[in-house]
Amino acid sequence: MRSILLALEGSALGVFVRESGVWTYAFLNLFHILGVSTLFGSILILDLRLLGLARRLPLADLSRFTLPISKTGFAIAAATGVMMLSTNGGEYIGNPYLPIKFAAIGAGLVNIAVVSRLDAWRSLGTRELTPRETRMLAIAGGTSLISWLSAVTAGRMIGYW
Repeated sequence: MRSILLALEGSALGVFVRESGVWTYAFLNLFHILGVSTLFGSILILDLRLLGLARRLPLADLSRFTLPISKTGFAIAAATGVMMLSTNGGEYIGNPYLPIKFAAIGAGLVNIAVVSRLDAWRSLGTRELTPRETRMLAIAGGTSLISWLSAVTAGRMIGYW
C-alpha cells in the first residue's frame, strides 16, 4: 500500500491537484461527500427493502430506480477519492482505517457482483421468489449494508487518526 500511495502522490494527477489551489481540495471533498451520500443513500433504501421493509414496494421497480443513482454516486466518490489521495498519499501510510475502507468497498463490490448473478435477482419482476431466494437476497442486503456502512465509517475515521 505504501508504494501505491507514494506513486499516486508523485503522479501527474497529484501534482496537478496540489498546484490547482486550496479550493480544489475543498471542492473535491465536497463532491466526494456528495458521491458517498448518493451511493449510500440509494443502497440503504434497496438494502432495507431486501431485508424485508416496505414489502409492498416492488423490488424490481425499486432496484431500477436506485441502482443507476448508486452507480453514479460510486463513480463520483471513487474519482474524487483518488484525486484527494493523490494530493497527499504519503500522509496516509500507516493509517489503519484506509485498508479497512478499501476492504469494505471491495466487499460491497463483490456482493454486488454475486447478487447480480443470482437467479433470484435476474428474475425480479418476472415471477414470485421462493422463500429461500428471498432469504438469500436478505442476506445479500445485510452484507451490503454492513460493507457500505463500514466503508463510510472507516472513511470518516481516516481523518481522525
